Amino acid sequence: MRKIRKFAPALTIAAPFVILMSIFLIWPTLTTIGKAFIHEDEFSLFNMARAMSGTYRDSFITTAQLSLITSLIGGGIGLLMAILLRSLPVESKSRTLADSWSAVASQLGGLPLAFAFIALLGTQGILTKVLGAFGIDLVELGFSLTGLAGWALVYLYFQIPLMFLIMTPAVSALRASWFESATSMGANAWQFWRSVGIPILLPTIVTGFVLLFVNSFSAYATAYALSTGAGQLIPLQIRFILQGNVITGEDELGFAIVTWALLLLALSLVAVTLLQRRVSRWTEQ
Repeated sequence: MRKIRKFAPALTIAAPFVILMSIFLIWPTLTTIGKAFIHEDEFSLFNMARAMSGTYRDSFITTAQLSLITSLIGGGIGLLMAILLRSLPVESKSRTLADSWSAVASQLGGLPLAFAFIALLGTQGILTKVLGAFGIDLVELGFSLTGLAGWALVYLYFQIPLMFLIMTPAVSALRASWFESATSMGANAWQFWRSVGIPILLPTIVTGFVLLFVNSFSAYATAYALSTGAGQLIPLQIRFILQGNVITGEDELGFAIVTWALLLLALSLVAVTLLQRRVSRWTEQ
């Protein structure tokens, strides 16, 4: 009874959060996973196997490729920005502009972002017309906003600032005395970041890359607007099936695709946790 009374305030505060999580996250997730293993009113792996075959398997591969490309490029540029702006005072105009842009751009996804790029680089886009006047035809070069390269370009708009926001606090926390000690021993800036800065930041860098991968993998509204509702990305496939655009009774296939996506994202989170532990042990040695 004493233990219950001791934790009663904390339980009271956490109760609303637990209830909301149960209603809007845990219960729908468990229901979706349960339906993925039902075929013709019986337990079966039929839907799970089908979700990883043919067109749907290709969609998983395409989505994973897009997520990997944008997380690596966006993560690398975002990390570089955080390092380059580290030396600037927080109140400087350049730092304020970078922080403000990143805070807005990292959340600017969905329809507004898609329509902005369509107006810029679409078939009738402003930049497309300007480049065409100079003899550069993006269509002939194979570029399209509805392809992998087009999706990647649009996704980088919010992936880069997101990585910048993740890395800025970690980079700012590096002590100036570490750099001074390295330079006093004859090391240049590149040697400092290679041997000291990057190893210290490695857990945060790994976390940022995985977060960007998950963020890209689950993005829906931007891809939907760019692809006019059809495409080879997993979020679009899920919408296409669950909105009844296939043969009646195929809902279980949609649930199976969702289950595979949840499994892959969960494995990504487990992987980053294990990597963080390994990196932390390495940096402590």
